[in-house]
Amino acid sequence: MVENTLKNVNESVITVAELKRKLPKQVNHNTLNTILEYLEESNKIAVTMKGITWIHNTNPLLRKAIASGLEL
Repeated sequence: MVENTLKNVNESVITVAELKRKLPKQVNHNTLNTILEYLEESNKIAVTMKGITWIHNTNPLLRKAIASGLEL
């Protein structure tokens, strides 16, 4: 539920308070923090001072380019 909300948000950056308002059901604050930690560790979101941004990309061409690219 949280993941789908973050994927489909119109803004590029959303705060935790805005995310809570956009969720269809009330989510416990501690549970939401645990979910956000998991999403950040799995590289699906980036948490910054301004808010949360969805960064996960499932494009297979991008994945192939990253896998075959050189690290500088």
